[in-house]
Amino acid sequence: MRFTISDDFYLNDQPFKILSGAIHYFRVHPDDWYHSLYNLKALGFNTVETYVPWNMHEPSKGQFTSEGILDVERFLDIAAELGLYAIVRPSPFICAEWEFGGLPAWLLEEDVRVRSRDEKFLKLVDDYYAWLLPKLAKRQLDQGGNILMFQIENEYGSYGEDKVYLREMKQLMTKHGITAPLFTSDGNWRATLRAGSLIEDDVLVTANFGSRARERFKDVQDFFDEHGKKWPLMCMEFWDGWFNRWGEEVIRRDPEELADSVMEALELGSVNLYMFHGGTNFGFMNGCSARGQKDLPQVTSYDYDAILDEAGNPTRKFYELQKRLKATYPSLTFAEPLVKTAKAHPSASLVHKASLFSILEQLPSVQSFYPKNMEALGQNVGYILYETNIERDKLEDERFRVIDARDRIQVYANNQHVTTQYQDEIGEDIPLPQEKSENNIKILVENMGRVNYGHKLTAPTQRKGIGRGAMVDLHYIGNWTQYPLPLDNVDQLDLTGSWSEGVPSFYHYQVELDDLADTYLDMTGFGKGVVFINNVNIGRFWEKGPIYSLYLPKGYLKQGRNDIVVFETEGRYREHMTFSDRPIIKNL
Repeated sequence: MRFTISDDFYLNDQPFKILSGAIHYFRVHPDDWYHSLYNLKALGFNTVETYVPWNMHEPSKGQFTSEGILDVERFLDIAAELGLYAIVRPSPFICAEWEFGGLPAWLLEEDVRVRSRDEKFLKLVDDYYAWLLPKLAKRQLDQGGNILMFQIENEYGSYGEDKVYLREMKQLMTKHGITAPLFTSDGNWRATLRAGSLIEDDVLVTANFGSRARERFKDVQDFFDEHGKKWPLMCMEFWDGWFNRWGEEVIRRDPEELADSVMEALELGSVNLYMFHGGTNFGFMNGCSARGQKDLPQVTSYDYDAILDEAGNPTRKFYELQKRLKATYPSLTFAEPLVKTAKAHPSASLVHKASLFSILEQLPSVQSFYPKNMEALGQNVGYILYETNIERDKLEDERFRVIDARDRIQVYANNQHVTTQYQDEIGEDIPLPQEKSENNIKILVENMGRVNYGHKLTAPTQRKGIGRGAMVDLHYIGNWTQYPLPLDNVDQLDLTGSWSEGVPSFYHYQVELDDLADTYLDMTGFGKGVVFINNVNIGRFWEKGPIYSLYLPKGYLKQGRNDIVVFETEGRYREHMTFSDRPIIKNL
């Protein structure tokens, strides 16, 4: 088969309208890939689009993985079996409301300028592509696969205008076997299209927007006309919903209005719905919106108010859009969608609890005079606990400051909570009680998610943990012990130790299950933290809301005993953990 681009998209020399929906394989349990892809086909669509997250596939420099939820080849094969074509966006940066925009955190220790012509950065991308792209190249349409085209960079016009870099990205893709058509995607206005495209090199230009298609596409057409291009119009990200941040209202879009907007876009060109199925930011992979001094981390759910809900079931948007498609494009192939049933399982009982401070001897530690940040310790995500002892110099409270740290600190003196500070507060004075001649200080620092777009990708603020240090009176404190807490293997922790009220702690629950089904963990009653199901990190929770549950796919459960471990940092817990058959959302 052959896919070409000239005045239109052509499949085997016949005009072809791309009806695509975004499904990120790394946000959906592998057992549910078929379900989501089937529903995309059932809608009447013909193509699936996905990003590829560099930071997941190369979590440590030179160590690559494509196992389990990262098996992009299996995902593409399932799509092909269902008769779906694919658009793949393997660019080093993906944004996607994903931790560090998909860039590996270890780049922060490599002294490189990301997304640039920096030779060291290009070499690291080359090494990654040498592993990744051959897996994708053999699945190109002209090699018997289903991939139509590939993205060179993602919304680069909203970041830079380094055409040398863009051409290097193009060259690396062809070097490693990509022969399919290439494209860029940017905002629809001239400044971003000019800066982020390779229109001079005949690389297809696409735009991203979510409404007013006639107006947005006119901007793109004007840009084409300026350069003498007769290309098809495509919205590479037609935003059918939006993501959510902690402490903000859940964003919803009217299904009928969305269907009207999508059909307007389809009159003029091709569309990729972003998202068709949003899924979940499992683990510590939520991104962070870049805002002034205080960035805004996104929630675990990536429901996105999309065409399918977080669990992959059709929403009103699915049925409304399918109805319009049937009326306008009756020759398309439609089907009834698959629907999974969620269940409120029996509650899980608390079997062990242990404070973090009581199990420190089980944890690896690093000694240094000055504190080391997360990246210097070879850690990408999670928490770090810093500990030192200070000598009392006066009887009253001492002036204490953590000079810089990211993103959230909890300070304890002799295991008693003193204060919690966030980005815009860190550096302010903390009155430090000193009950003894020598006092133990512990500081728990949480990486709440690196920014996923913008100029802050190169900012020092993306280094997590304690930066320059902490001070008592006017001097820096020395002699630190650091306990990295990536929490990547909690089942190795012995949680039968002691527990103290009001300090960060682990809570181990168990439940016996026979009839497995999707469910939602009810996290009301807990403060802030993260949950592990059978040693799998399913994401963060926070009492700030607006979402008070965590989606738990059936695939992470097993017949018989299931172990749930909650790491909670505020000293709040429940004796029993309950489940729900639907998400728990309380708009603020």
